[in-house]
Amino acid sequence: MTNYTTALNLTAPAATHHKAFSGAKEHMKIALLALLGLALGALGGAALGIGAGLAWVEIFKVTSFEGYNGMLVFFTFMPLGAAIGGIAGALLFGVIAIKDAEIAIEREPVRRRER
Repeated sequence: MTNYTTALNLTAPAATHHKAFSGAKEHMKIALLALLGLALGALGGAALGIGAGLAWVEIFKVTSFEGYNGMLVFFTFMPLGAAIGGIAGALLFGVIAIKDAEIAIEREPVRRRER
């Protein structure tokens, strides 16, 4: 008597598909990319906030009495830029990671012809 259970196991290949099997690997990838986007977005946003603050100080001729213009730039524009950039970066990288998880990246190996 022959055991055909391995040959008739039709659900095994479907378990690797993203809609049939939602494993922790995809969720961890999305979370890590969102955190990376948060960090990179905060750095980029802070840099853009400093640039915007310096432009604000020059355009509107903010007084430099006791370092007021420097405090305005580094205590107002830089944190706002970092917060906005961090949120935008996390959302952008998260959406990219979610869309990437929907695409089947891993392919089944090509079967060789039997001679």
